[in-house]
Amino acid sequence: MSLAALSAPAAAQSGAASWYGSGRKTANGERFNPNGMTAAHRSLPFGTRVRVENKRNGRSVVVRINDRGPFVRGRIIDLAKGSARALGMGGTTYVSLKVVN
Repeated sequence: MSLAALSAPAAAQSGAASWYGSGRKTANGERFNPNGMTAAHRSLPFGTRVRVENKRNGRSVVVRINDRGPFVRGRIIDLAKGSARALGMGGTTYVSLKVVN
């Protein structure tokens, strides 16, 4: 499947985001950095950069996909604590995603 085919649905994706912290390796083999600007997504290829906008306060950040998840129904992305902090998130919040070229 091409990157364009995978990124098209995510470009229009909106929904709940959460943040996570873990001391283990990410799905792509990297050491997890809780303060990093990274995220977990179910289907986007590792290395994809995604602009995440917090729809409640208008803040946005660009994160790199390096893990798989979220594994909670109804959530579309899990953000590392550092990227969640930059978005002004506490727990979960409503976001939109757009793949950045």
